[in-house]
Amino acid sequence: MDEVAAVLDFGSQYAQLIARRIRELGVYCEIVTHDISCDELSRLSPLAIVFSGGPSSVFEPGHPEINPDILALGIPIFGICYGMQLLARVLGGKVEKGKSGEYGPATIEIDETMGVFDGMGETLNVWMSHGDHVVAPPQGFRMLAHTSTCPIAAMGEPTKKIYGVQFHPEVAHTPKGMDILKNFLFKIAGCRGDWTMSRFIEESVDKIRTRVGASNVICGLSGGVDSAVTAALIHRAIGDQMRAIFVDNGLLRSHEVDEIRSIFTSDYPLNIRIVDAIDEFLDALRGAVDPEKKRKIIGSTFIDVFHREAAIINGARFLAQGTLYPDVIESRSARGAPSATIKSHHNVGGLPDDLGFELLEPLKELFKDEVRLLGKELGLPDRLLTRQPFPGPGLAVRILGEVTRENLRILRRADLIVREEMSQYKRFKEIWQSFAVLLPVKSVGVMGDERTYANVIALRVVTSLDGMTADWVNLPYEVLGRMSSRIINEVDGVNRVVYDITSKPPGTIEWE
Repeated sequence: MDEVAAVLDFGSQYAQLIARRIRELGVYCEIVTHDISCDELSRLSPLAIVFSGGPSSVFEPGHPEINPDILALGIPIFGICYGMQLLARVLGGKVEKGKSGEYGPATIEIDETMGVFDGMGETLNVWMSHGDHVVAPPQGFRMLAHTSTCPIAAMGEPTKKIYGVQFHPEVAHTPKGMDILKNFLFKIAGCRGDWTMSRFIEESVDKIRTRVGASNVICGLSGGVDSAVTAALIHRAIGDQMRAIFVDNGLLRSHEVDEIRSIFTSDYPLNIRIVDAIDEFLDALRGAVDPEKKRKIIGSTFIDVFHREAAIINGARFLAQGTLYPDVIESRSARGAPSATIKSHHNVGGLPDDLGFELLEPLKELFKDEVRLLGKELGLPDRLLTRQPFPGPGLAVRILGEVTRENLRILRRADLIVREEMSQYKRFKEIWQSFAVLLPVKSVGVMGDERTYANVIALRVVTSLDGMTADWVNLPYEVLGRMSSRIINEVDGVNRVVYDITSKPPGTIEWE
């Protein structure tokens, strides 16, 4: 990898967004923990370093720090929000605890159109989200912008190539934010911006071949985009040394097995084996209600199946999975950053400690939209790449409560109706996910002049760019009405349908 940018993560909800924006500009970017050592950071050989924002205050005991030697490496640095405040404090400037703070849209007045503001006008609309602020820059720094309540909205030291802004250029609410990042990456840090998916493929193929050698690989194929692209990339690297295993665990959607068989035997032939393990999974899940426990059971049972399959192909050494960056971030703190674990993913936090395989996860630094681009570059069919994300644990995490054959019957039928109706929606291509959830409650209803006491289905329809944040979709009433009517009339055991209007955050996309 010729050029790399590094984002030091101070626990910001936007750290991943910063990385995505940088990659969109053609510069490969990795997120690293804020307290990374100089030696570790130097091994990445970054041309540019970004300090993310974060929820902490530089006045809090134990606030996230940096190794100050990083500032002496001579690598251009760009601090955002908390990152700017920390830079100012470490370098001898003055930071004050905010009395009111700034949250939301603001207009900054640019004092010097240089550095990150090169080519900008006199004012700029930005997105602020801070309490503390810098009131005196470090020695040698120039004040580049201000607002009526923030005396130093941006600062810079052109000789050392260190800059900081109090606002968030990475969010869409800062319209010129990408121009600011471009100035930092290309005019200040000297990046070229020539990172592409074709280069990612070349580099990944070399890495996979070097690591795997003559060993065999089992790839857990779920039927979704992530695992399919993983399988295609590894197959590009080592051919039939990889065996793709598609496990019918009884938690799949209607017609899933037939679709996968068709795609990977006709459209994009792979060395694939389809394993029927329905009874094994459902027996293991019997009585499990807690969502984390269900994920752990599913992850462990997958491993049991993979071990059996490994024995058939002379002992595969590696287990390949379609783990993505959002999976890693939600399953544990991002590379040790001060952020919270949200939930386990069966292919991250759901794996047992005694795995028995070496994990091969070539996509774990990519976001979903990047994976779709990669799949297109690899030649995967559009009917696969345009599929909505489907959780690794399948319908088990869309059944709130115990997973039974009866609950699966109800949800599978409701899910099929949602898919059929949503596929006819004129703005379907803008939808990230649309699905049904079976709730662990029953309600009273009237059907055919008789009292019923039956299940409740929740509908979840969201838009998103990468799964890190999401907004619920304001569907037309007639679309909601058709889905509700069909589910109640066609799915035995359901008498009520509700619509989830929760964004992420505070909710997650899936209910479990």
